[in-house]
Amino acid sequence: MGTFIAIAVVVGLLVLVGVLWPLWRGERKLMLGCLLLLAIGVGLLYRLVGTPQALAPQSVVAEAPQDLDQAIAQLRAALQRKPNEPEGWRLLGRALAAREDLDQSRQAFAKAAELAPTDANILTEAAQARMLASPDRRLDAQAVALLQRALQAQPNHERARWFLGVAQRQAGQPAAAADTWAPLLEQVQGNTRASLLEQVNLARQEAQLPPLQDSAAPAADSAHAVTVQLALAPGIAESLPADASVFVIARVPGGPPMPVAVEKHPLSALPLTVTLDDADSPMPTQRLSALGEVEVLARVSVSGNAMAQPGDLSTAPLRVTLPAQAPVKLVIGQAP
Repeated sequence: MGTFIAIAVVVGLLVLVGVLWPLWRGERKLMLGCLLLLAIGVGLLYRLVGTPQALAPQSVVAEAPQDLDQAIAQLRAALQRKPNEPEGWRLLGRALAAREDLDQSRQAFAKAAELAPTDANILTEAAQARMLASPDRRLDAQAVALLQRALQAQPNHERARWFLGVAQRQAGQPAAAADTWAPLLEQVQGNTRASLLEQVNLARQEAQLPPLQDSAAPAADSAHAVTVQLALAPGIAESLPADASVFVIARVPGGPPMPVAVEKHPLSALPLTVTLDDADSPMPTQRLSALGEVEVLARVSVSGNAMAQPGDLSTAPLRVTLPAQAPVKLVIGQAP
């Protein structure tokens, strides 16, 4: 038992230093998944150390490994005697990853996944190992299949859902990634939730979808909402690129250009009706409901950027007293 305790401790410490630090430097967007991975590490080591007899016969010399190479050698020897132990292959995969033998780590995790085809944790780690072994750090079709199997076995598995969304975004499917990540918002809290919501909304923005609002944010004041009916003037659409975006903006009259409420929509959605309220505020400290008047305008952004650029097309700002008594009608491209 002493051998496996020592191996587990050595591997656990060196995985932290050898795997997560390079990821932090090179793949920060994946750190959410890696931190969630680390959270279950203690459980893995306990399960292995708690039943060392599953791998080690009585003939094993109970000499603690002095370094990671010795730990790997002892694991390999134990697995030659007992090759059908998924936990042993899993720990070997982690040790090899810490030594940056990423291809061998991938093979070890693949063996663990083969032996434990319904273990969501092992399947997810096997998918991650494939990603780390890939020169471009991408999740390939086999990795996606592993993640899908993990979610079939455990639909609420956080890391599997996160990495599947990463794979979808890498594949140019931002809407699918946002849909995959959205259920995680109900499972995490605090800064993790805020970071995840940011990633979801970045994916939704890439897919030209409106952002999700934070359900933990203060409720919007519907009495001070502004309904805007927006359309294009005849013949304008042909002169604009199909992938242009439309920003509907409310701002302080005569004040700075920073909006107090804004929504972004694809040009193809016009004509449309939107309602601007406190939930659309980019700055929680400046809310629409605190104002007695606003200027409302719409702008077609050819580049898709929030900041106005040459070539953009805007309506004249229209001053509205709050609470508004009727919808504001704006026509982009109409002469004043």
